Amino acid sequence: MASESHHSVSGPARRTVIAAAGAAGLAVALTACGSGDDSSESGSGTVLGKTSDIPEGGGKVFGGVVVTQPAAGEFKAFSSKCTHQGCAVKDFKDGVIICPCHDSRFSATDGSVQKGPATQPLPAEEITVEGDEIRMA
Repeated sequence: MASESHHSVSGPARRTVIAAAGAAGLAVALTACGSGDDSSESGSGTVLGKTSDIPEGGGKVFGGVVVTQPAAGEFKAFSSKCTHQGCAVKDFKDGVIICPCHDSRFSATDGSVQKGPATQPLPAEEITVEGDEIRMA
């Protein structure tokens, strides 16, 4: 008859170690996502960037905000969080904001859905342009 061997384990359980490692990795990933923020506090709101940072017909992500320039001198801002599953949008092509996770596409002019799977538009964000600076309102 085989007998089971019982071992005393000292230290954290394997599940605890794996969960802690996963949580640490998530924290690093989330920190990295926000590290592209060039903002600074001054004037009437947080400076997101310069108008020259935003190509006409394109855009740029500043932390949780995507700023676009659909036409020369016209700047719009939207949440950078895709309304499908919350991935950060980051690509721009021909006046369209693209989510890299599932290829949802949004208008750079008004945030409306151009192609799913997203069904809701990107929420608008309030910005102001002061000189060559784009600021959160």
